[in-house]
Amino acid sequence: MKSQNFFSGIPLDLGKEEFFELLVKNDTVMIERIISKSQKSQESDWYDQEKNEWVMVLRGKAVLSFDDQTSVQLNEGDFINISAHKKHRVAWTDPENETIWLAVHY
Repeated sequence: MKSQNFFSGIPLDLGKEEFFELLVKNDTVMIERIISKSQKSQESDWYDQEKNEWVMVLRGKAVLSFDDQTSVQLNEGDFINISAHKKHRVAWTDPENETIWLAVHY
């Protein structure tokens, strides 16, 4: 076994897309690292996932919007549990600093 650091290996240039890195996956759970820097979902794009998603902002800031017209601001250390098929999108991420997410799909 070898340990790894969650904050190492961050791409210097994310371009126009968020960076998704699969960390662990089996039949019941998927854990990923997501890195954003001013990226957001298109106005018409909604995540509609088969599984629940627990997501935490470890560094940075973001705003998630939901199809019921509500929004949630997430700062460092904030987390939220999103039920399966709860349509949501990334409305905003910090343009000055990386937003580093830990997402657990279960």
